[in-house]
Amino acid sequence: MIRQSDKTNLKKLGAHIKRLRETKNLSLRELSYECDIDNSKISKIEKGQINITFTTILQLAKALEVNPSELLQTEFD
Repeated sequence: MIRQSDKTNLKKLGAHIKRLRETKNLSLRELSYECDIDNSKISKIEKGQINITFTTILQLAKALEVNPSELLQTEFD
């Protein structure tokens, strides 16, 4: 079972990914195309609704042209 603090952290991670995407002026569809992840899954990631794998972090980082560690540079609980 996922803890409330984990849910909060997933939302923070998702919001950070969304900010990075918007900074790059990418739509969900464009990011989806660049990283080969369905845009509905990216939407769920950005809303903090799903937990993502390391490989997903790598795919998103490559598509956003950032180091994978940058995706994790946010304040977590």
